[in-house]
Amino acid sequence: MNPASHLLISWTVANTADIPRRDRALVTLSGVIPDMDGVGIIAELLTENTSMPLIWYSKYHHVLGHNLGLGLILVAVVFSLSIRRWVSAALALIAFHLHLLGDLVGSRGPDGYQWPIPYFFPFSTDWTLTWVGQWELNAWPNILVTLLILGITLYLAWKRGHSPLEMISLKADTALVAGLRRRFGEPIAV
Repeated sequence: MNPASHLLISWTVANTADIPRRDRALVTLSGVIPDMDGVGIIAELLTENTSMPLIWYSKYHHVLGHNLGLGLILVAVVFSLSIRRWVSAALALIAFHLHLLGDLVGSRGPDGYQWPIPYFFPFSTDWTLTWVGQWELNAWPNILVTLLILGITLYLAWKRGHSPLEMISLKADTALVAGLRRRFGEPIAV
């Protein structure tokens, strides 16, 4: 799945409970951080035509960040930094695993390569997760999931009064929510 989908899915998970803004950000980041293992693509592209090319992306993407070891570290970090510790840590674990699930079902490359997920790494390298029906990254199911989660995100922003923008700019967040409420009216208090 694409990073935007991971971000919106994780933010939606963070909004399944009444947790503070900082905790929502931590939960959301827990569902996005696994893709940091893809940053190696920069070194790979810069060195591909040299005598000593670095294959950091090819070798480590979906390895270093897509495993139970990192998931447990993320849960511990969220637990230690959050206000509602147990709830936020549990949501972080869910967001992390939804990232893995999204990649398992929707991250096949255009060349047909399926990114195996070494779930028990670094504890074991014997077992990896793959699915033969994995969609290509730009396949219609991924586009549909992205559009659906975008709709849910906008609904939650309208209803709850905050959006994923709250993580980078409260002013932008306020403007988006205000725009949604001008367009669709104020939510009815229950």
